[in-house]
Amino acid sequence: MDPVVVTLLFLLFAIVMFVWERIPLAVTSMIVCIGLVLTGVLSTKDAFAGFTNSNVILFVAMFIVGGALFETGMANKIGGVVTRFAKTERQLIVTIMIVVGLMSGFLSNTGTAAVLIPVVIGIAAKSGYSRSRLLMPLVFAAALGGNLSLIGAPGNLIAQSALQEMGMSFGFFEYAKIGLPMLICGIIYFATIGYKFLPDKTPTDGDSTFDEQVDYSSVPKWKQSVSLVVLVCTILGMIFEKQIGIKLEITGCVGALIMVLTGVISEKQAYKAIDMQTIFLFGGTLALAKALETTGAGAAIADFVIGLLGKNASPFLLLVAVFMISCVLTNFMSNTATTALLVPISVSIAAGMGADPRAVLMATVIGGSCAYATPIGMPANTMVISPGGYKFMDYVKAGLPLIVVSTVVSLVLLPIFFPFYP
Repeated sequence: MDPVVVTLLFLLFAIVMFVWERIPLAVTSMIVCIGLVLTGVLSTKDAFAGFTNSNVILFVAMFIVGGALFETGMANKIGGVVTRFAKTERQLIVTIMIVVGLMSGFLSNTGTAAVLIPVVIGIAAKSGYSRSRLLMPLVFAAALGGNLSLIGAPGNLIAQSALQEMGMSFGFFEYAKIGLPMLICGIIYFATIGYKFLPDKTPTDGDSTFDEQVDYSSVPKWKQSVSLVVLVCTILGMIFEKQIGIKLEITGCVGALIMVLTGVISEKQAYKAIDMQTIFLFGGTLALAKALETTGAGAAIADFVIGLLGKNASPFLLLVAVFMISCVLTNFMSNTATTALLVPISVSIAAGMGADPRAVLMATVIGGSCAYATPIGMPANTMVISPGGYKFMDYVKAGLPLIVVSTVVSLVLLPIFFPFYP
């Protein structure tokens, strides 16, 4: 069978399985990876090259560095201290979104949400505010905050890998050109109009694992302090990568090693902090990206999209099309999986139209982060279904307007900072 056809069939399989989620996302990714080898589309070396990608090393390192902040209770302390300053429910929502948004820019957004969910539930219980009105802004802020830096979300590094193949790259804070205004507008939205759309639910008693507060009182204060200092130094090292001449992944590894060698976290805790689903999803889908590139299947899809838009389609129309495809898909499948699938296709679209690949990829990643309208778009959304007592339509009512806000902000700023034809 023609390699192009085989690759397109595997792409279709991946899309269906990522949306359906009858088997784990990482397993789907590995089925595709192995399948491309068994059908002769890729060599074993090419299929598994994604697992030796420098960004996989960066993933592992930052999972450990961020995991130390969570394991020592430092993340919990940061969230708890800051939220004490809010006096009203509206102020509390704004404060929670600021804290979660900023933390998610440098830590796992899923991990940040997981740590702060019980903190917010505790605050809701003490203050008398409905937890359902606080938890939804929390997870949306986690998604928005992922666009503040290169390491904020897995999708950011997937796009970075594609750019590196072409000898280009995004700067550490380049996503923040779009991400920071989106976060600010998202906070303003919930402080004004969105506040009215938040559901007021009463969750079923005893249905949430997050109701139990974790006791970090036995953790030595020096461990908490060291975890924070090492994280800050690691991030500073990444920001000034070019000045110090040390690559991001090496800086991350140094930070991770310090965490383990100083005893801030144990070797076992370090392994536990690594999200293997993300690693296998990332590595496996890079095999699909390689197949789309080498067989010409990606170019075929790009030609089809370009044909639908017309030969003389305006750059803005192309921007809207790429952004909206990514935005729609991400609400029905994992945001990381969406980005992994669309990045190689976006690169082909850019090549086919002579557009700047940085611009097309930025539109893809930002669109893929807008997973607000369903409980399945990102893990953090799913986490709060039970503790918040939410229904599917609760996400639609509060999240759909936020998608509109994010879309408007993005479509205004993307052509300014990342023009398709610079």
